Amino acid sequence: MAEQTRFYATGKRKNAIAKVWLTAGEANITVNKKSVADYFHRRTLEALINQPFEITNTAGRYTVVAQALGGGVSGQAGALRHGISKALVEADPELRPVLRRNGYLTRDPRVKESKKYGHKRARRGFQFSKR
Repeated sequence: MAEQTRFYATGKRKNAIAKVWLTAGEANITVNKKSVADYFHRRTLEALINQPFEITNTAGRYTVVAQALGGGVSGQAGALRHGISKALVEADPELRPVLRRNGYLTRDPRVKESKKYGHKRARRGFQFSKR
């Protein structure tokens, strides 16, 4: 690990942005000044957030403080995973191939399609009435 004690990265997913600070220490993850269990009320989202630590065998070595902005809880969890992965690479560049291979460093490009004129939503048209 480098001389720097705090590592920063930004993760993105859908319309959510997560600012992530990684510090060496016990395994506490805080999102918007709340614990992960209190902020994300689903076990699947907690597991999603912990994936970068499990894949790199660094579980329990870092404390994460994050600020999640925009989007919904699922997008924020994905953004947090992306931010944690990028911060782990900042902390230890040797983890990059493992995280890259599993797709954690790639920003998920899927976003909501914009609404089109003459349509109710992006693709759904208005209901047609013959009479």
